[in-house]
Amino acid sequence: MPEIQAFRGIRYDMGHVGSLSDVIAPPYDVINPELQETLYKKHPCNVVRLILNRIEPTDDEASNRYTRAARFFKSWKEEGVLFQEADPAIYVYHQEFEALGQTYVRRGFMAGVRLQRFGEGMIFPHEQTLSKPKADRLMLTAVCKANLSQVFGLYPDEACEVQQALDAAVADKTPLVAVDHLGVTHRMWPVTDVSVIAAVTGMMGPKPIFIADGHHRYETACNYRDQVYDSGFLSPEHPTNYVLMHFVAMDDPGLAVLPTHRLLPGVPELSAGELAEKLGEFFTTRDAGEGPCAANEVWDDIETTDRQDTMAVFTRKDGRWTIIQLTAAGREKMDEVGADRDPTWRQLGVSILHRLVIETVVAPEAEVQPKYVHLVEEVVEGLESGEYPLAVLVMPATVDHIRQVSMAGERMPAKSTYFYPKLLSGLVINPLEP
Repeated sequence: MPEIQAFRGIRYDMGHVGSLSDVIAPPYDVINPELQETLYKKHPCNVVRLILNRIEPTDDEASNRYTRAARFFKSWKEEGVLFQEADPAIYVYHQEFEALGQTYVRRGFMAGVRLQRFGEGMIFPHEQTLSKPKADRLMLTAVCKANLSQVFGLYPDEACEVQQALDAAVADKTPLVAVDHLGVTHRMWPVTDVSVIAAVTGMMGPKPIFIADGHHRYETACNYRDQVYDSGFLSPEHPTNYVLMHFVAMDDPGLAVLPTHRLLPGVPELSAGELAEKLGEFFTTRDAGEGPCAANEVWDDIETTDRQDTMAVFTRKDGRWTIIQLTAAGREKMDEVGADRDPTWRQLGVSILHRLVIETVVAPEAEVQPKYVHLVEEVVEGLESGEYPLAVLVMPATVDHIRQVSMAGERMPAKSTYFYPKLLSGLVINPLEP
C-alpha cells in the first residue's frame, strides 16, 4: 500500500528573491538551450542552476555541472535564499491554464511517498525508461542529496475526496503564486495541520498510484536509496526511502492529456501511393490534404474520428497527407507482431504506429529515433524544414489506458502521453538527509 508522508520542504524565501516567477523553471527534460539561457538571465538564483546547470568548456571531474549545482544549493541555503519549513507539510498545488480552447484548473498536492520498486507494490509505471537520463539524474541527486523536482502520480478517486479535503484546508489561505514562460499560473499552499495530514494519508493508503510523468526521476530515487542502503546508513525512516511526488486524482476535471506527434528521420522516402501499397491490407487509406499547413484540418479529422487505430501520415516525397485506419487484417497482424504484449497495449495508437507501421511495414531494418512534438504547429514547422521523410499525427493514450496497461504490468512506448502543463521545479525541494 502506498505510504504518503508530510515533509519539511525547502523553499525560496520571497524576501530574498522577490518574485517566485523569476526563480521557477519547467522540468529539466523540456528545457532547450534557448530557454536555459533565458532562465539563467531571469534571476541569479533561478532553479535551473540546480536542475540543469550549464556545461562549461573547462568542465572536468572536479568541477562540472553537478558540482556547481551542489555548490549553489549549499550556498543558497547558507545565505537564506532557501529555507526549510519549520514543520512537516503537504503542499497543495493548483495549475490554471488554457488548452483545447478552454480554461482548466488542475488540482493536486505534493508529498513524500515511500519508494517501492515497480512490480513490488501499488506504484505502477506506464512508460519505458532510458539509462542515460537516469545516470544524469542519479549524479545530481547524489551531489545535492535532494529531490529537486517532483514525480507526477495519478490515483483513483472518483469523488475527488482527497483533494476536496485539502482545498477546504486552504480555502481561506493566501497562496504562493508563480506564472511560467507559457503563461500557466501556479498556486501553492503549505498545509501543516496534523489532522488534515492524517486524514489525507489515511485516504491515500489503499489507493494505487500510476506514474504519469517522471519515470526516470522515480527510478533514480530507487537507485539512490539502494546506494545509501549499500553504504550502511539507511534506517527505515531515512528520507531516501521517500520521493517527492505530485498527486492528481484521475477524475480531476482539470486533467488534460495531449497528444505527442512524431517526426520521423531515417525512414524510406515514400509517396502517398507507395505508402498505401506498403500498408496493403492492414490499413484503409484516404487522401486528406496537401502540404504541411493542411496539418490542422487533418488533425481535426483525426480528433473527430476519436479512434486509437486511426492516424495521419505526411509523405515528404509528394507532400500529401494520408489518413490510415487499421483493418481486421491489420488487427490480426498487430496481434501477431505484438504477441509479447497485453491486448490493451496492442490497441494503443502509439503501439500500432511503432510496432506495426514503423517496425513491421515501413522501416523494419532501420533504427528510427523520432522527434516528439506536441502541437500541430510544431509538426508544420518540422515538415517545412524539409528534414523528415514522414510525420505522423497520432491520438494520445487516455488515463484509462494508463490504468489498464499499468495494471497489466506493461509499459507503453516512449512518449505515449503528454500531461499538460508540466509541473514546476523550484516550488518545493525534498531534502534527502535527516
